[in-house]
Formats: sequence, structure tokens, C-alpha cells
Amino acid sequence: MRDTLTPSGMNAKEWALLLALSVLWGGSFFFFKILAAEYPPFTVVLGRVGLAALLLNLWLWARGDAMSRDLRLWGAFLVMGLLNNVAPYTLIVFGETRISSGLASILNATTPIFTVLVAHVCTRTEKLTAAKAAGVLFGLAGVAALVGPDAWAGLGGDLVGQGACLLAAIAYAFAGVYGRRFRGIAPVKVATGQITASALVLLPLTALADRPWTLAPPSAQAWLAFAGISVFCTALAYILYFRILATAGATNLLLVTFLLPVSATALGALFLGEALTGRALVGLALIGLGLAAIDGRAPRALARFFAGRRQPSPLDDFVI
Repeated sequence: MRDTLTPSGMNAKEWALLLALSVLWGGSFFFFKILAAEYPPFTVVLGRVGLAALLLNLWLWARGDAMSRDLRLWGAFLVMGLLNNVAPYTLIVFGETRISSGLASILNATTPIFTVLVAHVCTRTEKLTAAKAAGVLFGLAGVAALVGPDAWAGLGGDLVGQGACLLAAIAYAFAGVYGRRFRGIAPVKVATGQITASALVLLPLTALADRPWTLAPPSAQAWLAFAGISVFCTALAYILYFRILATAGATNLLLVTFLLPVSATALGALFLGEALTGRALVGLALIGLGLAAIDGRAPRALARFFAGRRQPSPLDDFVI
């Protein structure tokens, strides 16, 4: 899993793509609430990735851009799908049956911590630094502040549910590092491959767990929600995901878990008239500090600034 890609601080375009990805994935919670009122979780997840896989494959077919038939590549897509979709989706669905969604979101926000550690061990270029470690801790503190103290109430209560959500975060971390091997392949094809593989794995799981053929047909509202979560929150989101991963690296990519509550807070303030509390502003500030520290350019600029202002000491010329 070791590589020679050298990620650096993200440029403005990559930050914009990361923010767009956080908005797209943040929207999936809205659509999931609509769908969960009509269907069990596995059916919703299969509908999400199944429709996205169908749309992406049809898009490539219409362009005359066929997917590779290399079995080794499809094996890699299968591993990516298991790490990035099947395992974490299943673990989070199970975890949220035992713990609150707020606590689950905090545990999900540990993904960058595990990503930094996995990348340090498994890559040559994304090593752990003091700035990255500080940035991850600031970001996690910001997410905790945004979600609020009530979410911590169940911490330590149900270790099985909490462990499931932590395992999901670890799976996402390994997926971010594993996905670096797909550089050189168009992001739309990587997205199509891993989503298609995920749908094929989820099909028998859903059949066993939910028996979807016995459920009522989707309502018009559910069809719209399936369209939104499949087209925007899955197909388009994963194209952005692999685009960012190819240029910015796994550590930078998984910062999106810090941005998800930021996007939710901003959308709530803009479109639902929700007030920004002092706690939310503190959380946003902490997340901003964390992102700046992990990006690295702001700390380096400050270091250069203070180095330039340091007054020379008489001892500088003292020679023993």
C-alpha cells in the first residue's frame, strides 16, 4: 500500500471541492430521514448505491467509455467498496440502533485521526506531524462543540454501538489510503467501479435482512429522495471524492468529516432560519483552526513571519 505520491497543502480549487463534497454528503442525512420513514436501512442503502451505480454505468455507456474488464482492477474496486461503503454503512446503521445520532456523528468525526495514523504507517509521504496532530484534535473538539454536550451523555453506556461507529471510522480511514492506488484512472470510472461493487455485495445482504420485495412501492416523495441521494450525494459526491484523493491525499480528503457539521450548520442558518449560537461559533472556529493546521500553510507563514521579526542577539556572533 506504500506509494510515492507527494501531497501538499490544498489549493483553492481543492478546498472548494472539499466544501462541495461536505455539502453533498451533508444532504444525504436530509434524504435519509425521508426514506427511513418508509423503508428499513439496508433497503435505503441499496437503493442509494444501486441507483447511483446504474446512472454512472449508463453515463459511461452513453459516452462510449467502457469500464475495464481487468479482474485485478475489479478486485480492487471490490475492496474499496467494502471499506468505503458496505462495512461503514452497515456498522453505522447498527451503531445508531444503540446510541444517539449525535454521539455517532462525534465518533464518525474521529475518521481523520485514524486516517493520519493509517497514512503514517502505510504511506511514505503522509507522515504524522505535530501540526497534523494538533489540527485533528482542534477539529474533533470543534465537532464536539457543534454537536453539543447532550451528545456526550451516552458515552461509555453502550460500548457495542460505540465500537461499531469507531470501526466505521477506521474503515473510512483505510479506504482513503487504499483509494490512492487508483490515481491515473478517471475519477468517474473509479466511482463507478466501487459503487457497482458495493451494490453487488449489498444486494444479497438486503435480500436477507429486509426482503424488499415484500415492501410497498416508493411514494413520490421517496422517489425524489432516492433520486437526490443517488445522483448528488453518491454518484457526484464520489466523483469529487476520488478527484480530491488523487491530488490532495487521504489525510486532506477525510477532513470532510469535520466539514459535514459545518455545512449542516450553515444550511440550517441560511434556509431554515436556525440561529447561530455562541457554542456553534466556537465549534466553527475550532474546526477552522484544525483545518488550517492540517493544511500547513498558515503555520508555516506564521513561522516565517516571526522568524523575520526576531531581533539578532549579541550571542549570535559569539564563537566558542
